[in-house]
Amino acid sequence: MADVPQPFDRARRRALRARSAGQDSFFLRWMAEDLGDRLSAVSRGFTDILLIGPVARYRALLSLAAEATITVAALSEREAEPGDILCEEDRLPFEPGSFDLIISAGTLDSVNDLPGAFIQFRRILRPDGLFLGSMFGAGSLSLLKRCMIAADGARTGAHIHPQIDVRSAGDLLARAGFTMPVADGDRLTLRYADPMRLVQDIREAGIGNALSGPRTVPGKAGIARLLDYWNAACEPDGKASEQLDIIALSGWAPSPDQAKPARRGSATVSLADALGGGGKKAE
Repeated sequence: MADVPQPFDRARRRALRARSAGQDSFFLRWMAEDLGDRLSAVSRGFTDILLIGPVARYRALLSLAAEATITVAALSEREAEPGDILCEEDRLPFEPGSFDLIISAGTLDSVNDLPGAFIQFRRILRPDGLFLGSMFGAGSLSLLKRCMIAADGARTGAHIHPQIDVRSAGDLLARAGFTMPVADGDRLTLRYADPMRLVQDIREAGIGNALSGPRTVPGKAGIARLLDYWNAACEPDGKASEQLDIIALSGWAPSPDQAKPARRGSATVSLADALGGGGKKAE
């Protein structure tokens, strides 16, 4: 870990998570419902499940088997329930092969060592175990970011940390050794008349600025300028459109029993014959 860059302040991140403890976040609820839909499409069952972070709050939406053993990795003391394990995604205390399903939502975009976290997920999964994740991706909160930068004027500072894109997330899964890695994106469009209501929703999800280093405090004058810029972006109904780009992730721990793609050029039947065309092979 000493050689891994630390763009996020771990104490600040825990404080953001603690502040959101017990809150019902629309953002996180949407992620949990989406992951539940994806999991329901998987034909096999899971018996030993790790839920990482606030997704545990929405376990009823995940379509988990009633008889499954569920372990919760809490990211702050205030979020932890009796029996939960307090840890971070890139510092997991579990033995290899401990779980056959890992689910995480809403926090992976602020992990210091995300490649290392994915490697640890794969390591603590049993062969043919499944990782499902959902994270905020590049493009999220673009209007709020622009308005904040404009409101800062000459003393611009980071208020919301940057995120990675879908392709980069998929590449990280593959590099971590997952088989059949998938990363796909979805966009939520949200309508707000008051940007401070959006800021409150961000705080309730625990996804504020956790970057290391000094922070810029806007003050009353800065907030007034933010409101002006936001109002200028509003449409005739008095609301402005904001977006959340969500990246859904899935990957399987390697297993010798998994189906593998056929070797390139190994087909024994031509595409033309299979389609009823006969004669000439497709090229």
